[in-house]
Amino acid sequence: MATILNKTLNTQKLRLCTLVIMMFLSLFFSYLAAEGYDANKLATLAKQKYGDEAHNDFIELQQLITNLKNSTDSEKLSQINSFFNQKVMFADDIHVWGQSDYWATPLELIGLHAGDCEDFSIAKYVFLKAVNIPNDKLRLTYVRAELLENNRKVIKAHMVLSYYATPQSEPLILDNLIPQISPASSRRDLSPVFSFNDKGLWVGNSTKPKSDSLSNLSRWRDVLARMRADGIE
Repeated sequence: MATILNKTLNTQKLRLCTLVIMMFLSLFFSYLAAEGYDANKLATLAKQKYGDEAHNDFIELQQLITNLKNSTDSEKLSQINSFFNQKVMFADDIHVWGQSDYWATPLELIGLHAGDCEDFSIAKYVFLKAVNIPNDKLRLTYVRAELLENNRKVIKAHMVLSYYATPQSEPLILDNLIPQISPASSRRDLSPVFSFNDKGLWVGNSTKPKSDSLSNLSRWRDVLARMRADGIE
């Protein structure tokens, strides 16, 4: 009788533990979804579409995000910037997508391990928000970049991610061309044209967004829609 009772109690404990674990996992992934990032869906899609390497990269990225939740903004910027600069090789859209201009989702970027400046900037923007950097501190910034090609200077359109500690602060620049994060004043090779996030658009160095300007950014609206399909809100 005692043996049967012990087995019953052990079974009930096991069921209770299983229930607690399942509730914890449910709350954990609900928390991730609430932050705008469905880790399970992204990792699963990465494996289905691109294979084990991409899947493992998303697992590594998720571990990084978990570790950074309570870090300083400076550490978050540094780690997310380094992750994408190290994992992804720069390549023009025409070579990756057969198109002159295509904005890739983070899933596509990590899946192919190749992308251009817009793709780097979008991915950094998304995952800095995932580690609780407020949206109003981040802007995707189009610039005129002064580059050296064949021993001569050329001006090309380029995109970077800008971080503003306050709305009036000098931004820090996250760039795929240069590994270190630098204040904008030290990047004399870059001239800002306009910047935007999913809430507004700013022209030049303006601190006030232009109303209704985002309606003209069709590629931005398109990549946002595709990111939602991947599990990124």
